Amino acid sequence: MNPSLPARPAPPDTKGDGATDASLRLRAVHRAAADLRRGAPVLLVGAQTLVLLAAETAQERGLAEFFALAAEDPVLLLAPARAAALLRRPAQAEATVQALRLNAVLRRPAALRSLADPTAEQIIAASPTPAPAPADAATALMLTKLGRLLPAVLAAPARRAPPEIVLGVAAADVLDYPASLSIGLRPVAEAHVPLEDARDARVVAFRPSDGGIEHLAIVIGAPETVAAPLVRVHSECFTGDLLGSLRCDCGAQLRGAIRRIAEDGAGVVIYLAQEGRGIGLVNKLRAYALQDRGLDTLDANRALGWAVDERSFLPAAVMLEALGVRRVRLLTNNPHKLAALAACGVEVVERVGHVVPPNGVNDRYLAAKARRLGHLLD
Repeated sequence: MNPSLPARPAPPDTKGDGATDASLRLRAVHRAAADLRRGAPVLLVGAQTLVLLAAETAQERGLAEFFALAAEDPVLLLAPARAAALLRRPAQAEATVQALRLNAVLRRPAALRSLADPTAEQIIAASPTPAPAPADAATALMLTKLGRLLPAVLAAPARRAPPEIVLGVAAADVLDYPASLSIGLRPVAEAHVPLEDARDARVVAFRPSDGGIEHLAIVIGAPETVAAPLVRVHSECFTGDLLGSLRCDCGAQLRGAIRRIAEDGAGVVIYLAQEGRGIGLVNKLRAYALQDRGLDTLDANRALGWAVDERSFLPAAVMLEALGVRRVRLLTNNPHKLAALAACGVEVVERVGHVVPPNGVNDRYLAAKARRLGHLLD
């Protein structure tokens, strides 16, 4: 094995224009995830330097660049559940990532996509075989998840002197990214937005320090003047909130929360940009396709290589603190959300149930949430 590439020196601190070393590190992770999304290889600098290429977005040009940078034959890094399905064996309970060795046929773009995505056309070819996972393999998968890609990535030790145009990112910065992003949330805009069920409402937008997607707070009345206002922490759901999908209860919960808070006089809906319990809209649609084949909501996420719930509630805690709300009555059926917010420093003085009756389409979905996730729907 060739010696690992040393970490590149950090860019100069440009505090004069508002950027700090911390924000530059966040930007580097954001850019690396974006490069993986567009099918370009990136370097992950940790215990060794790995060259990475996302399986989902791999094309001929990206593969050629990847192999020009690789010092050894690559492995495909997958979540244990997806690897177990390909190997047709039980998943390793203690594993966080599984490495597979591929033959030449399986390194083609269409084959890589079929290995990553159980909803894609499955390519008939020789099977992959298990291989040792490199150091920082779990961090490599985390980087693909940050890009809302399927957690499947080609990885190989990098050659000693890759071109400067290839983006490198420190493994430690990838690991720190979610918490750093949440802590750096700042309000950037707000406006009075009268709603059908809450005329005295305003929307406050919070932007992360890497310039990424904003989270929103729907503030009704003056919750900062109430000892423990009613609060709903709601993860965005394009299909339910906007389209009125019957597959879930999200849209009804959002509208119902706004009505209940308005009736209560004051409160907040924290609207987190964490579609599909944090897996993103594209992956949620893939999960729906797997549910149509018989899997429930939990097993569909796992089949794609994601955890059952990938959300972080630290952004909600930071936003509530900025709004002057430190004690809440939480409108939720999810006991895990109570514990998660408490762990982030929010004092939850009461859980207020928020049950929406099944509609004939989402009955199985709600039953799975109650039976397997412990949601309190009675």
